Amino acid sequence: MKEKEKLVVSGLVLLMMVLWLGFLVHEDPRFPGSLLGGILGVLAAILMLVPLAYSIVKRWRSLKVKITKRVPMRTFLAWHIYAGILGPIVALLHTGHRFESKVGISLTAMMLLVVLSGFIGRYLMSQIAREMKDKKALLKDAEAQYEIVLAELKDHPEEVAAIRPFTGRAARFFLQFDGLQAFTPSAGVKAIELSESISDLEYAIKTHERFKQAFRKWLKFHIVISLIFYGLMFVHIWSEFYFGLRWLG
Repeated sequence: MKEKEKLVVSGLVLLMMVLWLGFLVHEDPRFPGSLLGGILGVLAAILMLVPLAYSIVKRWRSLKVKITKRVPMRTFLAWHIYAGILGPIVALLHTGHRFESKVGISLTAMMLLVVLSGFIGRYLMSQIAREMKDKKALLKDAEAQYEIVLAELKDHPEEVAAIRPFTGRAARFFLQFDGLQAFTPSAGVKAIELSESISDLEYAIKTHERFKQAFRKWLKFHIVISLIFYGLMFVHIWSEFYFGLRWLG
């Protein structure tokens, strides 16, 4: 996620949460059934169907080939992101902060959960991917330097003998105060520092891999709650349409 895009989407998510909390100070039971409230409801439904269309296109190979000839998936993804947050914002305006029915309350709760889970998942996944890429580059560089230092140590067997009984900080302390640093810094000190750096980087990369695996489960969770949300949304639309027509009759 680009920084500008992330800033805009973060602002929209914050706006959504502020609008949701508006029920503490405002409630208009008549607004959802008014002309403007109805228009906002239809607009919200259309916007929130865009992410569903994106998910279908992404997983339907033949349809994806046809769509991407006209609309790149990157552009479609941008539509998915912005429509996925603008839709709930418009939906909250449509409610007039009237949260009374069980379906309406469940729908609003799932809507907020879907948006937040999608935002957190996308932001953290992109952040983790960048950090893993940087750490793998640092690890490769550290391993290359370590090989060079090992070659230097072959010419200084006294340092190898000195650090053999020690590990970690103890080895660095011993080298610094035992007068074995023939050159600054010594090959022994370099070797210890690089070995510790390599160990830290390998541990960090393994940790990031665990996070990556966890977020695969998070993605499945996001998909499941999205399906539940769409189910509730269609129930809500059907009930409004059905009871609305009966009321008109």
